Amino acid sequence: MERVRQIFERENARVSYERLEGGSEDVDGEPIEQAEGQAFSWTDYSVFLLLGVAMLWAWNMFLAAAPYFQHRFESNENLLRNFQSAILSVSTVGNLGSVIVLSELQAKANYPKRIIIALGLNAIVFTLLAISTKIFLNVSAGVYFAFLLVIVLSASLATGMCQNGIMAYVAGFGREEYTQGIMTGQGIAGVLPAVTQIISVLSVPKKEPADGKPQESSASAFTYFLTATVISAATLIAFFYLLSRDSSKQRMKRYSAHDELDTDGLHSHHKRIPLTRLLKKLFWLAGAVFLTFAITMVSCPVFTGQIISVRDPETAPRLFLPATFIPLGFFFWNLGDLIGRTGPALSALRLTHRPRLLFAMSVARIVFIPMYLLCNVGGNGAAINSDFFYLIVVQLLFGMTNGYLGSSCMMGFVEWVDSDEVEAAGGFMSLCLVGGLTAGSFLSFFAAQTS
Repeated sequence: MERVRQIFERENARVSYERLEGGSEDVDGEPIEQAEGQAFSWTDYSVFLLLGVAMLWAWNMFLAAAPYFQHRFESNENLLRNFQSAILSVSTVGNLGSVIVLSELQAKANYPKRIIIALGLNAIVFTLLAISTKIFLNVSAGVYFAFLLVIVLSASLATGMCQNGIMAYVAGFGREEYTQGIMTGQGIAGVLPAVTQIISVLSVPKKEPADGKPQESSASAFTYFLTATVISAATLIAFFYLLSRDSSKQRMKRYSAHDELDTDGLHSHHKRIPLTRLLKKLFWLAGAVFLTFAITMVSCPVFTGQIISVRDPETAPRLFLPATFIPLGFFFWNLGDLIGRTGPALSALRLTHRPRLLFAMSVARIVFIPMYLLCNVGGNGAAINSDFFYLIVVQLLFGMTNGYLGSSCMMGFVEWVDSDEVEAAGGFMSLCLVGGLTAGSFLSFFAAQTS
């Protein structure tokens, strides 16, 4: 713990300086003071980490639940092939739309209320999804597909609102560690749903037909989806506690020196920052985060939902059967993503001062797309007959690069904007991230046809 404490506990009165292209300078040509950071608090860090978990839990839950959805759509070959891409597209479009609208509503932004509404909506959506595993089980695949898309759209709107609110709110604390905590929480949100899915399947009697298609009982799915409700409710309580802490009140006082607060004390009338100005200052970081998540979405969700173990299903352990092997693939990818997200916490591994290098690294990730085609896609055989190659070389490393680049970009943008642009820049970077997810989700339809 002492080593971890040394990583995070920098000088309490740390001041960040950076020469900004087109930024403000004093008469001597020196960089101006950007943002005075508050004293680091492990309590605040823990709440932001939990907010990161809640932010992406729905997204990763829909991906890891692929075996259950495959069971619901097995009677319709067209839906069975394309439901994953449809979920991704509806989710990212809803997410992108909400982020665009919220980014344009900077002037009277109430970031805490956005977070509260989003968490409440998520709790409702997850509860309805859990209930759907117990009732109306005999409805047609088409009816359930329509219901699922409504659920996905609602969850994506909540995710966009939560993402916009959290990234803008945390920027006001002046601590990069809190942003890193959010990114780490997002990585945990990828690992835990996959683990929950595997445990929920293994904890109930085996339901694996002779043809090897993945099956899952409604009991395990109910437990899995209800867990998301608990996560959202717990996060909502933790956020209310954060708002009552002195650190949150100090944040509001610091911004009230320049902005007029409303009577509820939660938000102010902000100066509207043109997105074109933010794009000019953050071009390389914004481009890097866009490409990172676009390339991830093109390949990872679709191929991971299709790739099965190279072992003979008649003799393989239950963990390597499709119902658990598919979530296992998501687990290794998200484990790598979590490891990658913690990398920028170490100053020796931080490249926030090298935005062009981060951009080049994001472009290089395209090499992972053909690597997926070397694996056992759809059970049609693998060019490299190895589960180790798929789980470690492809999934783990692909996830690590995603987590490292995404976290670096989302932590580093504060170094390149003025202090009065930090909150708007947080929303702008979230917009670029979601834009990459959306572009990649639509391109994933082409990947689905090759699988």
